[in-house]
Amino acid sequence: MKKTFKLTHPKTKYARLVDAVRSDIKRYIKRERKKVLPEGFDTWDFDCKFGATLEEAKVLDVTELSKAINEAEMQGLESFYIEILAQAGHRPPKPSVEKIE
Repeated sequence: MKKTFKLTHPKTKYARLVDAVRSDIKRYIKRERKKVLPEGFDTWDFDCKFGATLEEAKVLDVTELSKAINEAEMQGLESFYIEILAQAGHRPPKPSVEKIE
């Protein structure tokens, strides 16, 4: 998903447009996670960028997108750019816990 979201509409309030963007992002990530993984991979990773424009977009973790949208809402931006690209990856190994007897 590479998209510039516009947050201006004559009939829809600003807060509802921001909620719609959040919903679109969640729906996209959910849809991508349902896809079949290539052989040898066990999870989907997401490369994300966020900024007021394409040129200003900075790399973020998928977990930081909500904070970035909140900041854009507080600044009152009329539009912002989001890029989310899915790629197959591997889960990091769980840390082993040794029992002490």
